[in-house]
Amino acid sequence: MHFQEWLQSLHSSGGVRGPVREDFWSLLPSLPSSSSFSLSSLSRSPSSLLGIGALASLTAYWLVTRPRPMHPPCDLNAQSIAVQGEPNWRRSALLKDDALLEFYYDDTRTAYDMFQRGLRVAGNGPCLGFRKPGEPYQWISYTEVAEQAQVLGSGLLGKGCQPNPEQFIGIFAQNRPEWIISELACYTFSMAVVPLYDTLGEEAMVHILNLAEISLVICDKEEKAESLLGNKEKGVTPTLSCLVIFNDCSDAIVERGKNCGVEILELTQLMPPKPQDLAVVCFTSGTTGIVCFYRSLCESSSKDVSISYLPLAHMFERMIQVVSMFCHGARVGFYQGDISLLMDDIKTLKPTFFPVVPRLLNRIYDKVSSVTSPLRRAVLHYAVRRKQAELSSGVVRNNSLWDRLVFNRIQANLGGNLRFILTASAPISPTVLSFLRATLGCLIFEGYGQTECTAGCTFSMPGDWSAGHVGAPLPCAMVKLVDIPDMNYYAKNGEGEICIRGHSVFRGYLKDEEKTAEALDSDGWLHSGDVGQWLLNGTLRIIDRKKHIFKLSQGEYIAPERIENVYMRCVPVLQVFVHGDSLKSHLIGIVVPDPEVFNDWVKERGIIGSYKELCQHPDVKKAVLEDMTAIGKEAGLKSFEQVKDLHLHPEMFSVSNGLLTPTLKSRRVDIRRVFQEQITNMYSTTAI
Repeated sequence: MHFQEWLQSLHSSGGVRGPVREDFWSLLPSLPSSSSFSLSSLSRSPSSLLGIGALASLTAYWLVTRPRPMHPPCDLNAQSIAVQGEPNWRRSALLKDDALLEFYYDDTRTAYDMFQRGLRVAGNGPCLGFRKPGEPYQWISYTEVAEQAQVLGSGLLGKGCQPNPEQFIGIFAQNRPEWIISELACYTFSMAVVPLYDTLGEEAMVHILNLAEISLVICDKEEKAESLLGNKEKGVTPTLSCLVIFNDCSDAIVERGKNCGVEILELTQLMPPKPQDLAVVCFTSGTTGIVCFYRSLCESSSKDVSISYLPLAHMFERMIQVVSMFCHGARVGFYQGDISLLMDDIKTLKPTFFPVVPRLLNRIYDKVSSVTSPLRRAVLHYAVRRKQAELSSGVVRNNSLWDRLVFNRIQANLGGNLRFILTASAPISPTVLSFLRATLGCLIFEGYGQTECTAGCTFSMPGDWSAGHVGAPLPCAMVKLVDIPDMNYYAKNGEGEICIRGHSVFRGYLKDEEKTAEALDSDGWLHSGDVGQWLLNGTLRIIDRKKHIFKLSQGEYIAPERIENVYMRCVPVLQVFVHGDSLKSHLIGIVVPDPEVFNDWVKERGIIGSYKELCQHPDVKKAVLEDMTAIGKEAGLKSFEQVKDLHLHPEMFSVSNGLLTPTLKSRRVDIRRVFQEQITNMYSTTAI
């Protein structure tokens, strides 16, 4: 079975619940022909008739409801195939030959085409959802979105924007329907979108605006427009001439803009009453090959719903929406803009598709597994083992006895309708992944990639519910490993830097030939900076990071992100930052305890106090360090990879305090700067 055939079979199977059941009565076993089971003998014995009837009914019920394994699309022991006889250069086993998949649909080749296909599928059906606190979701239809995008695009042309891919339009906003409408407006008239976000910092923001020569930026709030005006007033963004604000704007900011040569408009002012009759030019720059990426995930339908909360300024979320949802006429509901209300939004929206980052899955895992009652903990672990036994035989379902008795509440907290979860952006612990596959009862896939390859290049294969790898190459990409002599990784051993080539790989960095040459070699291979290992079944495991490594004074190389992922398995640990110095022989750490479990965890050790007080208690720090060390030993960390001291910090790393990126990755330089005093103190007091 090859790629397209398998996708159709997956769609018709209904995803989690398996193939459509045969007719109930056709599953009844035939009565034996022996005279002892003749109808005449049964009629003389009502109890026998009742017993056989009950047995037949139970047999039929079991046949109808028994768990059925998902049929994988290829041999799970050979998920990728060597290219040109090179074992470290591999492509997807879903392909018939070495020709990579470029477009899944012949008539759907750009982001604009994808939305138009969704419009044909869904028509006046719901497209973009939003809600106010305590209220249900309201929906804007595909037809309305297309009309508003056409009108807004015409308004952009009216402001002097040119209908070509060299025209860059900035979008500086949180996830909301207007973001997508603005993006689609640009694609409709062949303009390119440049997403901006708060955590870029002023210097990076100015660099982007000038590099792309952006004259018009669309903002969601007046505060963001004011920050851009500040740069204009300083004379550092000379090309900026127009700011469009989603919400109402004050007379004061309009006057302020006028004084520095920037026109300030509300979104409604940019949209003329009727769309102008202009030719539509599809946006193609940079979108070639996108369709074949997320189309490789699963067969979505117009009945599917996704929750949008990951930053639209990043490729992962945008590809989820454009390719996996809009292309199939599916719905996207936006969170309220407050991450603390995300779970309430999910319960209300009831998504079928949930894109996540490992940090969120780790929190769900910690919350579910932190039951304090010994009896409840024992029942939970037994139920997880039973579901994991089904997983090992290829069965994924949410209607087992254990789902009804134990996991139903957990699944209801995520809306109760999940079919697919996709985790990406960072490695996830195999323990967490296996646990959640059992408890959530839905398909959980893990992908790997980066912005430079349109978000993804490998993806875990449906039917393979093992953990500890990121799957095989997608049908649109080839992956190979190359030597890293300094780190002792060699391709001949099946290890090396991950390199990607294919239709989804980017063309280069805007107006930066030097950095483009560093990322793309002469043969078109994108060098990722990540270190991978081919497993025997043709899947890829991420084992190290080439860029975020440093040496300790004794010459040992340290990959801090790998160590942090190990320590994240500790019950009291919510966030951790591992730091080392080339002049020092050991590591230290900054740990944010999980406020939901920390107090109870410490109380079990006979220590009582408030969350902040416990973070300052020396015995608590000692207990956390011992727990982390034990988990590190279990995971195989060497002695020099273990932190020897730590600082407990009572405030989470977050996007708002500048310690996380919008994709929830640690901003290592900023964390090091903020905690420099604690780092210095730890090194001065820790004798190794």
